[in-house]
Amino acid sequence: MYKVKVNDQFVFEVENKESAILVNGLPVELDLSALGNSSTHVLYQNKSFNTEVVELNKADKTCKIKVNGNIYQINIEDEFDVLLKQLGLDNLAANKVLEIKAPMPGLVLKVLVEENAEVKKGDNLVILEAMKMENILKSSTDGVVKKILIKQGDKVEKNQILVQFK
Repeated sequence: MYKVKVNDQFVFEVENKESAILVNGLPVELDLSALGNSSTHVLYQNKSFNTEVVELNKADKTCKIKVNGNIYQINIEDEFDVLLKQLGLDNLAANKVLEIKAPMPGLVLKVLVEENAEVKKGDNLVILEAMKMENILKSSTDGVVKKILIKQGDKVEKNQILVQFK
């Protein structure tokens, strides 16, 4: 089941069941004919529609389509997106990371950043030795280092806060 929102105004529930497409629980019959990479000709209820995908963003599950010259903004949610929203977990990715915690107990071998340093997502922050292996902890967000709570040689416990961001 997909929840499809058109122009932030109209919402449709779309399902694909046993070679039939259901929109809001009712079967829809379409005659489709591909015209190119992103263009399709559609016959629906004896009416002709020329469609084209203008813009596609798979990560955000959004697209812009042109139907007979009119452009529509489409947002798509699958059953997992709906479930995450029901659980209140839909915007966790948008929340800013404010701290880096130790993923395991270990020994701080080296601190690679300083306070007030600007870091990008993926930058190395700390080298932590755990179980005789060196682990490089990387920034999971862009930001500015507010406070470093550890120093070289410190022993840390799992989930101990190592670095805080502004």
